[in-house]
Amino acid sequence: MRVRILEAWERGNRNQGRNTYLWRDLDWTLASATGAGPLISVKDCFDAAGSPTSLGTTFYRQRNGIAQQDSWAVERLLAAGAVLMGKTHLHPLAYGLTGENPDFGDCLQPNDSALLTGGSSSGAAASVQEGSADAALATDTGGSIRVPAALCGLAGYRASLGRGDWRGAAHLAESFDTMGFLFRHLADAPRFGALLGPVSDGAPYQRFAVPDEKFLQDCDPVIRAALVAGERALTALGLRGEVIPVGWWEPSRDIFAAIQASEAARHHQGHFPAFEAAIRQRLEWGASLTPGEMSERRARLADFRQRMDVLLARHELLLMPSAPVLRLAAGADHGPVRPRILRYTTPVSLAGLPAVSLPGGLQLAAAREDDGRLLHLAARLENL
Repeated sequence: MRVRILEAWERGNRNQGRNTYLWRDLDWTLASATGAGPLISVKDCFDAAGSPTSLGTTFYRQRNGIAQQDSWAVERLLAAGAVLMGKTHLHPLAYGLTGENPDFGDCLQPNDSALLTGGSSSGAAASVQEGSADAALATDTGGSIRVPAALCGLAGYRASLGRGDWRGAAHLAESFDTMGFLFRHLADAPRFGALLGPVSDGAPYQRFAVPDEKFLQDCDPVIRAALVAGERALTALGLRGEVIPVGWWEPSRDIFAAIQASEAARHHQGHFPAFEAAIRQRLEWGASLTPGEMSERRARLADFRQRMDVLLARHELLLMPSAPVLRLAAGADHGPVRPRILRYTTPVSLAGLPAVSLPGGLQLAAAREDDGRLLHLAARLENL
């Protein structure tokens, strides 16, 4: 086991910025190796005793100091025999989709330094891509697992909202925050999903839905082709697909952005000047929203979730892109692409659904708390 750890350690921080990990220590890693489980990197918004927790900022690294206790998620990993490889890079406060970070440098893909990993689970994706971890503990609020998985050619799992315990983990927006993992092979989905809770299989799925052409109009052709391949793969397993109109999803980004900003502002109140301008402005906007505006957004959220519950009760699964693009060039202005990506991620986020990231930039989502069946289905898609 020691040899395997050392080999993986040598592969760490192989991206151009040498910032896959914001903190790691070989003695600390070896001390965690009490079992023979998987090598896991930890997004730096989870406490792990003996390490700092930065939330992707120098401000919180200094303010928080060294964690004295493990978060619930890290406790689960250690109980399963996992080896902790270090604390990974993230978009500041986990509040962004690109992996750009003014404090610690932008996270570039180990396999292609011209490309960003995506975020906010940027170092998580880089650690799996470079081979320094078998899987990466991460979070997904508005796409923070699904987008890096799509951009880096990885598999991923975003758990149902409410699955797991956030003790010792930093929230961004508790109405949408979920835990999960990035990893390399769909066949491993149940294995890593089980680290957060039971993943028993059940009756086979029979149906799935795909958004209509109007929704998909801004997707790159390669993603359109992947979607067709995904439909064929599910059909080969005996499922029946149906194209559905989803025009009622269009307000989802407006609902999501306001609630996210309001909750994030509450968590970081008093510290706004410590963060970059783009994030500071979102926090200031969130703090400015009135009780009446928030009540209206939450009423719309409840209605959206109810409609999505009805959709999943009828169709069981939802197959769609995770993002309309598969590349984010380093150094480019990605302001215009952010709302385009959020069109694809926020419907799942608003509804609190579990989702698995599939090859080609796709996501497959199921009803809340149907994580087990979803993960087992994903495993069966490995070789299709």
